[in-house]
Amino acid sequence: MQSYKELVVWKKSIQLVISIYDIVKMFPKEEMYGLSSQIKRAAVSVPSNIAEGHDRNSDKEFCQFLCIARGSLAELETQLIIASKLEYLNEISINEILRDCDEIGKMLNALIKKIKTDS
Repeated sequence: MQSYKELVVWKKSIQLVISIYDIVKMFPKEEMYGLSSQIKRAAVSVPSNIAEGHDRNSDKEFCQFLCIARGSLAELETQLIIASKLEYLNEISINEILRDCDEIGKMLNALIKKIKTDS
C-alpha cells in the first residue's frame, strides 16, 4: 500500500469527521468551546492517527497509532452518548453515527490484527 489515503478505514473516518462537524452545529452556542470542541477533536484524531502511523514506516508504530485512533474513537463515542443524554442530539443522529463508529472500530481492529499477523 502506497498511501494511507488508500485505506478504506481512513476514508470512512474522514467521512465520520464531516458528519460530526455537521451534527455539532445543532449544539447550543454555549457548548461551542466545551463538549462540541472535544467531540470535533476526538473525531479528527481518528484519521489523523491512521495517517501518521502509516507514514512512520514501521509496523509496530503503525499498530500503536491505530490503537490510539481506536482510543480516540472510544472517546468520541462516549462524548456522543453524553451529548445525547444532554439532549443535544436526536436518537436517529446518534444511532447512525454510533453505527459508523462501530464499523470503523471493527476495521481498525482487523487492520491491527492483519499487521501483527503479517509482521
